[in-house]
Amino acid sequence: MNIYVDFDDCLCETARYFSKLAAELFNLDIPYEQIKFFNLQKSFSLNDDQYEEMMIKGHTPEVLLSYEETPGAIQTINSWIDKGHDVKIITGRPSSAYEASREWLNQHGLERIELFCLNKYGRENFIKGRTFGLELEDYYKMHFDYAIEDSPSAFKFFNHLPDLKVMVFDRPWNQNCEFPNQNYKRCTDWKNINDTIFKQ
Repeated sequence: MNIYVDFDDCLCETARYFSKLAAELFNLDIPYEQIKFFNLQKSFSLNDDQYEEMMIKGHTPEVLLSYEETPGAIQTINSWIDKGHDVKIITGRPSSAYEASREWLNQHGLERIELFCLNKYGRENFIKGRTFGLELEDYYKMHFDYAIEDSPSAFKFFNHLPDLKVMVFDRPWNQNCEFPNQNYKRCTDWKNINDTIFKQ
């Protein structure tokens, strides 16, 4: 099987860090559980300058390397690779974050997995003069059987794969979203994801 895995809030607890960062930078008390929108600018009610400041800080190498693993992610993914499945990390992080993201994966025991930066959310404007490692036209040539994703904003990138099964990682910002079709399943954790994939 070919499996797509998103990075932030699937592999690691990015939003929990940004909740703390908003408090540190702007004295905002917005707990992780109250992040109701994938768009953090909207969730935290930030102006454009504040949002840019927060995103730049959140994408520095030292910060990217500090994110905590989502429990069960590494063990589950390694078990898939051990069974011969092809797993790729497709992240919406800017390509300037590639090296630190690659290092995070290596430090957490995912040296064997491929990592691609795809411009999912138009964030290249935060880090000037960079290009993404994976262009949309090349991404659309890829085939996946399953995807693990938390962002409703990313669902549109699956429209070209009508048979794709999407495991939606349960997060506060996707609680009220409507799934495009019956191929989308809400999963609470990595055990639930693994059980859902291999019982289908």
